[in-house]
Amino acid sequence: MSTPSPARERLLTTATRLFYAEGIHAVGVDRIVTEAGVTRATFYRHFPSKEDLVRSYIQAWDAGVRAEAAAAMAGGLTGEQGLALLVSRLGQEMCGPGFRGCPFINAAAEYPDPTHPVAQAIVAHREWLLGVFEEWLRSAGVPEPQQRAGVLMLLRDGAMVGAALGEPEAVAEQLTAGVTALVAGS
Repeated sequence: MSTPSPARERLLTTATRLFYAEGIHAVGVDRIVTEAGVTRATFYRHFPSKEDLVRSYIQAWDAGVRAEAAAAMAGGLTGEQGLALLVSRLGQEMCGPGFRGCPFINAAAEYPDPTHPVAQAIVAHREWLLGVFEEWLRSAGVPEPQQRAGVLMLLRDGAMVGAALGEPEAVAEQLTAGVTALVAGS
């Protein structure tokens, strides 16, 4: 396995910060190159286009979420503990400084064409996450885990958007109440 290029990592780190804070289409390649301290030639050696960088941004964020979930699951979490961790983690994220919503939802708003590689990377993440939710619900003994996983995804999505629009603490409390009701079968 080759060592990642420091220049590529700087580009991806810079793009992640800017894309999340300001939006993907609002940030140009020139700004990313300047703030990452690389040349345009270096940028294009690592990313043939801005779209390749955007797809890498989504895939890197996905890899981070998957790694966090894998680490939690490796600890032998029960389904109930996984759901509690989800609610806790989302609450922390939503109430944290600089929160601008879900990077996947934000990117989906900028890439509505379902055939676009960025949109497909977003779908791949969401399908995986839905599977994790279903697994945790099944493990917790919740009836209809597949259907309720979809409801849990809606609760998560709504919480991410609602918290970005204001009152994240209230949204975190509402998310907790919603997941509790979902698991209890209310």
